[in-house]
Parts: sequence; C-alpha cells; structure tokens
Amino acid sequence: MLAVPNVSPKPPEILPFDGSDTSDFQRSVLNHVVFTCGKDVKDATPRDFYRAMAHSVRDRLIGRWLATQRAYDVGDHKQVHYFSSEFLTGRSLGLCLLNLGLYDAAESFARERGLDLNAVLEAEGDPGLGNGGLGRLAACFMDSLATLQMPAVGYGIRYDFGIFEQHIVGGEQVEKRDGWLEMENPWELARHEDAQLVRFYGRTQRHTDENGETRVEWVDARQVIGIPFDSFITGHKTQTVNTLRLWAARATQEFNLNLFNSGDHWRAVEEKVDSENISKVLYPADQTEHGRELRLKQQYFFVACSVADIVKRYKRRHKTFKHFPDRVAVQMNDTHPAITVAELMRVLVDEERLPWAQAWEITVKTLGYTNHTLMPEALETWPVAVFERLLPRHLELIYEINHRFLREVQTRWPHDAARLGELSIVDEGGGRRIRMAHLATVGSHSINGVARLHSDLIKTSLFPGFHELWPERFNNKTNGITPRRWLLYANPGLSQLITELIGSTWCDKDLMELERLREFQGDAHVLQRLSAIKQENKRELAQLIKKTQGISLREDAMYVVQVKRIHEYKRQLMNCLEIIDLYLRAKEDLSVLNVPRVYIFAGKAAPAYFVAKHHIKLICDVADVINSDPSLQGRLKVVFIPNYGVSLAQRIIPAADVSIQISLAGKEASGTSNMKFALNGALTVGTLDGANVEIREEVGVENFFLFGMTADEVSDASARGYSPSVCIARSDRLRAVVEFLESGFFSFGDAERFKSITEYLRHHDPFMVCADFDAYLEAQRAVGELFAKPLAFSKKALLNIAGAGKFSSDATIQNYVDDIWKLKPVPIPAASAGASILPGR
Repeated sequence: MLAVPNVSPKPPEILPFDGSDTSDFQRSVLNHVVFTCGKDVKDATPRDFYRAMAHSVRDRLIGRWLATQRAYDVGDHKQVHYFSSEFLTGRSLGLCLLNLGLYDAAESFARERGLDLNAVLEAEGDPGLGNGGLGRLAACFMDSLATLQMPAVGYGIRYDFGIFEQHIVGGEQVEKRDGWLEMENPWELARHEDAQLVRFYGRTQRHTDENGETRVEWVDARQVIGIPFDSFITGHKTQTVNTLRLWAARATQEFNLNLFNSGDHWRAVEEKVDSENISKVLYPADQTEHGRELRLKQQYFFVACSVADIVKRYKRRHKTFKHFPDRVAVQMNDTHPAITVAELMRVLVDEERLPWAQAWEITVKTLGYTNHTLMPEALETWPVAVFERLLPRHLELIYEINHRFLREVQTRWPHDAARLGELSIVDEGGGRRIRMAHLATVGSHSINGVARLHSDLIKTSLFPGFHELWPERFNNKTNGITPRRWLLYANPGLSQLITELIGSTWCDKDLMELERLREFQGDAHVLQRLSAIKQENKRELAQLIKKTQGISLREDAMYVVQVKRIHEYKRQLMNCLEIIDLYLRAKEDLSVLNVPRVYIFAGKAAPAYFVAKHHIKLICDVADVINSDPSLQGRLKVVFIPNYGVSLAQRIIPAADVSIQISLAGKEASGTSNMKFALNGALTVGTLDGANVEIREEVGVENFFLFGMTADEVSDASARGYSPSVCIARSDRLRAVVEFLESGFFSFGDAERFKSITEYLRHHDPFMVCADFDAYLEAQRAVGELFAKPLAFSKKALLNIAGAGKFSSDATIQNYVDDIWKLKPVPIPAASAGASILPGR
C-alpha cells in the first residue's frame, strides 16, 4: 500500500450527506486519488484530481439517488418520462459541487494543495450529446425537475460519439470525431439488469388466439440489446436526484467463432458492428438510404427501450393498465421520438392484448408532443418503403391509426376531400411518406409550442386543420433556462452582486425575484459595479481568445456576439454583411469606430449543409482581412471561435455586451440563447421572432433594439413575390457591400469564391436578408451610440437582467406540471438520503 501523508488507508465512512461536511469531502477526495486513480497524491495530475472529486461527489449522490427512486416507487407517484434524442448536459462536476454546497470545500482543497480548481474542472470532458437548443433545453428541464422535486426520468441515446468536434482549417469547417467516452465517465452507472431487446426488420403474421381474437406477431426479426446507463440529475439545494437513462446498443451475438476460424473475419463480427452502429453517432448523415435508415433505427431503438422500461416498472405495482395514464406521462421532445405513438400501441395491443379502443385511449392520455420547428422541411417524414422494411408491424399500426383518424375527420367534414390529404399521417403526394409530426399530433392529448408566437403560428399556419379539430389540445409553453448553470455557475461575479442586492433565493425558488433589481436602476454605484463585472468577464474571454486563437482584442470594445447553430434562417450572413459595411465606412473615416467593436461568432454547421459551411468560410475570410488591417488600429475585430458547446457558452455569454438574435420573423420557434444573454446583462438586437417577442415585453421595449419585418409582413412579402434585387437596388450601402464582396477583396482576388453567396442574395434570398438589412444597420448604429454612454448602457443591462426572470426553466416546467403532466412534488428527507445506503438498511 502506498504511504500517503495525512491520508487514512481506510476509506472514509459514508455519512448522511447534507453537503456541508468539508473535512469529510476533502478526505474522500484524497482517498479516491489513491484508491480510484492509483496515484500518490504528490504525483496526481489535474485530471486525477478531477476523477477523485467526481467520485467523491458521486459517493454523496448515490444515497440521495437511491432514496429518490425508492420514494417514487413506494409512493407509486406519477412520473414524467422525457423522451429526447438530445441531452446537451455540459460538464457535471462544477454544477454538482454548487448544488451540493461543496464548491467552497473544493476551492479550499485546491488552494491548500496549490491547484487551480478551474484546471481541475476543465479536465472533465464536455459531452456533445446534442446539436444545440433542443438538447440544451432538455438538460435545463431535467435540472428544473430535480430542483422542483418532481418525479422524472429522462430517456435518450448514449452516443459513442456526440456532435462532431469542429476545427477551422483555412477558414473551413473540418469535422472530427467527439470521443467523449474515451476517458472514464464517473457520472454514469451501467444497469445491465434492465437491458431490453429491440427488434428490426422481419415480417408480421396473424393467428387466432384461444379466445377467437385475431392476433399479430412480429417474427423473423433481428434483435439488438439496449443497455441502459443511468446518470444523476441533482436538484439545487434539495435531496432529489433524478435519473437520466441513456441507451447503448449492443449485439445479441458478439462474435461468430465458426466464421472467424473459417477465415471470414469480417462476417464474424458483422452483426456486432451493425448493431452497435445504432448508438455510435449523433445524427448520422442522411444523404444515403443507409443513413436515413440508421436515423430511423436510432429513433425506434431508444423509444422501444424506454417504453419497455416504463411498462416493466408500471407492471411491478399494477395488474391492469387502467391507471397507466394516472401514473405515467411521456413528453416527446420534437418529432424524433414520434414513433412512441405506434410503439406504445404495439405493446398494449400485441403484447398486453388490450382492445384497440382502450389501448388508444391510454396512448393519447399518456403522450404529449412538443413541436420545435415551423419549417415544413424540418418536420421529419420517412418513406413508406423504409418503414415497411425496418418496422413492418409499426407501419400496419400507423395505417390503422390513420384509417380511424381519417374517419373522424370525414365525419367532421363530410364533403372536404382536400382536408383528408392535408391531415393524413400518410403523405400520398410525391412518393408515399409517413409524417411523423402528424403521427405525434394525432397520438397526443397535448401539443405545445415553445414561445407564444410559435404556438400561435402552429395553430394558424403549421397545423390549422388539427387545431380546428382539437383546439383544446393546443397550448404554449415558452422555453426557459436554468439559472443555476447560466447565471450562478457561469457568472459568479454577477451572481454575487445580485445576491448582495436582493438576497440568495432567486436561483432556487423564484427567478422572478430579479424584478427587484429595477429598484437600483438609478443607483450609479450599482451600475458601475455591474459594468466592472462585465469588464472582468470580457477580460477573461479576451485572454481565452488570445490563448486559443492568437487574436488580441481590446477589452474596452463593445462585444457583439452571435453564437448558435449555423443556419440560413438564423442569418449569420446578415451579421457578416453588416461587418463588411462597417469596414468599408471605416476605411473612409475611422471615426465611425469611435466605439471599438469585437464581433464574435461561434456555432457548428451540419456536415452536409454546404451553404452554412460556406457562410463560415466567408466569416473567417472577412475576419482574416479585418484583423490584419493595421489602419483600423485594433478598433474592429472579428472572431470565429471553433467547437461551440456548453462549456464555451459559459465563457462567452457573460462577456457579451450585445446579443444578436436576428432570425427571420416566423422561423425561430423560440431560442434560448436570447434568454441566457439577457439574464447575463447583454442588450438584444433582434427581430420579432420566437421568444424575442416575450423578452422585449419583459425587459421593456426601450431596452431592446428591434428591427425588421414581422411574421405577418414576411408572409405578405412572400405572397407578393419577394425580389431581393429590388432591395439591393434601393439600398446604397447594401449594394456597395454586395459589389465589394463580388470584387474578390476578401478572397485575395478570387471573385468566384463567394459568387454563390452574392448570386443567392441577388436572386433568391429566401430568408430576406436584403429586405431587413438597412433596418439592421440602424439597430447596430443605435446600440453603438448607447455603448458610448456607460451608465446608460449599464442601466439597460440591469433592466434586461431584471426582466429575464420569466424565462427560468423552473417556471416553464411548473407550467408543464400543472397543465399537462399533473405531477406532485415528492420531497426527499435528508435523513433517508443518507440512510438508504448504510449496511443493513
């Protein structure tokens, strides 16, 4: 045994954990350095101390977790099961330390040993199990459910490789694999005893059972094993620890020894490789038939595992399915889990032998569907041929669901044949396809949008026929963000100031308490402190950018930030064109940069989304030219930060002065980065789109820099026949920018490099960049003018923080709980959380 000074060779006793025993925690960390990492303390690296701290935290979580699960089971409480193909959780250690009240203990431990706690926290991988807002929303919701002590389980996929690691090489996005599982993940437990079998392919056959009923069997199918891995979701200042259960695919036959010995080495492992590809990569490319089939496999795989898991747990306490909707709520996060409708019906009808009518009533009462997009091309559809091959029984069930549904439609509107085609789950035009959003809508008792404008547009534009048929099913649940990660943890300086001003309960009870900050809008001392905190955050971000990108930034500049998925409708292109306009004017008169500006971009483009990737190339080429132009004297800089994710967002958002939220009105469902920026005191330049509408109302119209067309005006312009060339012709500044881009100035004389972009702007421009461009210039001018008045700018920043309280995910989840899921909180006593893991209990 290693001799370690001041460390007992005996692991510390596991106590009832209230999160406050500093010495016990520090002793536990030292023991894990030795017994888990196998290191002498003096030789341990930051990575070793991360592992030791993570295991020490996990030791304290397991008791609470077991107590939580026991309380849910013994009390037979109704639980929500959140189905999402993405959970973008971010790093766990720092937030867990905060939630358990151990952050100060960790800082003290690091300081006493000459460690940098930040280096320890940075040693944790950043799980990329999501692409953006959808996965981050799911993670915020899980945080809030645990904090509100609500019975909940998250279900998804444990991808071997998450969203790709983005590199920028020569201004081009290059995708590399995200090996988040290459290092040990201490935050999960494999639960092999809860493995599930999932079937694909095969055929169906009918027979008559002993009661004379016709039954359908799914036979000759290939089988895949789903192994669950449970992660811990901790509540803030509660004993509740909920479960995030992610499924990994494993083959039923690992290795065929006979084939291997005969020399057929590939076929010996073919089944293993094919099976495990299901949970290999988040969103495999779907340009090929095989890629499309793999995506559908992924969706069915995690849904089938999760439904089987839920039914198994329910049957432990219930002999019939009479009370199933009273004990089980399932929320489908977008269309990816929409196959749940057919799968739950298959289980209830084929396996549990319930009559169709009863099974359908249970299914509809159990399921809820959250829609996240207004763009028809983003609503998933699958060719019937793919369904027939991969999920033959489910296709039969969907046909039957559709047949019965269309009878209801025909009864309501007996002489409206066009409505049948509009509402049908099966799209008969242009190749028969299954409309997954229609399936989710027909099979759910609740359909919600994620911002007030979005929910209204669902009713009037996306699904007007469904809304007319079932108006009572449609509702709005504006998205929210967790203040624990996005303020308390990400911005400790601002959090401390808020706590000094209004007390400490804002982050764990009611974020609307931030409204009290309005009392300080005339307090110059508070406004100066707020400005100083922002300046410190900018200094830290500038250091990070200098270290990683080699670009020096002025810390007195106005930091203008647009960080989100790269997509045409989010209009990073318009932001870039405004930078070119500013550059052109600065070359003629440097005084236009009396307020220095730093433009920061970050975000990933889908690997096959070549237009979006070309926009990244444009931004990077513009940045190279501007950043190397000595005549600007450093007053204008442009930075594209690669590999945007949760941890990087936590560094960027607190440093932003201006939040760019410029999607074309009517295209963004909600957005959540807009909420994070406002909560951290950035002023928004934005359109009336998504949650921007509600943010503007809450922070005050005078504290929001609005520009651009409304959703109705966009619709009208499109109906009239939108012509971007007309917009270019009547705008001198836009015309100059387009012509300058065409000249090849930003591509070293290569006039062809960005020709596709200028041609797009002149002749297509589906997201109306040209129409909104001049208004955007004016909004940027106005916010720059305000930045030159520090106290006035800080006052508006304070009012943005004060108005952001509505956008807590706690409030959003409470609305889901009250209106859709009908849950009750289940407090976990501290004593039971400690006692649950003691021997003999």
